[in-house]
Amino acid sequence: MKIPKRIAQTLMNSLKGGVVPRVGLPYITVGRKAEIDALLHDVDIIADGGASFRFIVGKYGSGKSFLLQTIRNFVMAKNFVVVDADLSPERRLQGTRGQGLATYKELIRNMSTKTKPEGGALSLILDRWISGVQQEVMVSSGLGITDPALAPLVEKKIAAVVYSLSEMVHGFDFARLLTLYYQAYISGDDGTKARVLKWFRGEYATKTEARQELGVNIVITDDDWYEYLKLFASFLKQAGYAGMLILIDELVNIYKIPNAVTRQYNYEKILTMYNDTMQGKARHLGILLCGTPQCMEDPRRGVYSYEALRSRLAEGRFAGEHKDLLSPVIRLQPLTCEEMLILVEKLADIHAGLYEYPQIVTQRDMADFIEIEFGRIGADAHITPREVIRDFIEVLDIVYQNPGVQVRALLGSEDFAFARNAVNEEAADAQFAEFEL
Repeated sequence: MKIPKRIAQTLMNSLKGGVVPRVGLPYITVGRKAEIDALLHDVDIIADGGASFRFIVGKYGSGKSFLLQTIRNFVMAKNFVVVDADLSPERRLQGTRGQGLATYKELIRNMSTKTKPEGGALSLILDRWISGVQQEVMVSSGLGITDPALAPLVEKKIAAVVYSLSEMVHGFDFARLLTLYYQAYISGDDGTKARVLKWFRGEYATKTEARQELGVNIVITDDDWYEYLKLFASFLKQAGYAGMLILIDELVNIYKIPNAVTRQYNYEKILTMYNDTMQGKARHLGILLCGTPQCMEDPRRGVYSYEALRSRLAEGRFAGEHKDLLSPVIRLQPLTCEEMLILVEKLADIHAGLYEYPQIVTQRDMADFIEIEFGRIGADAHITPREVIRDFIEVLDIVYQNPGVQVRALLGSEDFAFARNAVNEEAADAQFAEFEL
């Protein structure tokens, strides 16, 4: 494969470090076709004015974040705006010390488009919207950019967009801020533009501060930040985008909240999002949440501990071993040995291209590697793609730096056996932990 070295280096560094790269995912995507197809079907519905809500559930290292980033790249190519955030002790869906607002800030900070995939696209989106309206009016009216008759027609078009938002919850204030931004754009007032962007990013701490700087008597808070995401989704559609997708990872951080009441408030926020999307109260909006089986199904602390969510999300009697990719919960199955073999073949090609050496790892070597990895005790239940990938990149690095080392000899060495024992111990620890519970 011919891959730019910058992308190849990012892939190798990220995968060896156990994190999902933001670029180059199509080069290493293996399996998950059914899951990707199901999520892209949702994307088509969102583009048509609908909404979608999904949980992606899988063990640590099973590929949840990878699937999330893959979908992120797919939908940006389809002219969607994507916002994403990882939950943490400081970022929740609801909190008493600004944790919900912190999640909103992270989402807006990571707002991405096809032309600005690294995030920070809010100002670009607003400027592109105004410029697009100007171009549209110029084409339809035949007026030039310097014609004095152009401005009233543009303002009328802007007002139509603003008016359509004013009927939504907090829509009047959102529309007023958009108008302020437009006026500042036309007059070249960069200070006001910066203050409006600061408001949209949720960075005003008090209403007094917002009133003094912008003349608005409202700020985004822990309680209502989700309402503003719905407003953004409606606005983005009118600004020429296909819709908005919200990606939230590390749902396990809600499961870890020690206070039961605080956990319930967070699950209540999830229920609000779920009901909005399923009942048609939200439009042009998709939401994907990622978590582990335990953080979903634990009857005391998990999502299913909130009865209103459990009754909506729990599998029915007929699911059994069959996959139902039309349900709100998508459960990731482990990649097969054959799929992992294809993946390590891709990694070997990328590694050889990055460091410019002839391929020294044979097909037989790769097959031996997969056989050893999946031959570990407990591998069928505990091994994940993350572990296999990290082990294989380590093998590639060692063989590349030590030309005299044979892959087969390395795989049979005591060092590699130690790695197998470590996994066996992890499996035993997990079984012991289950016994203690």
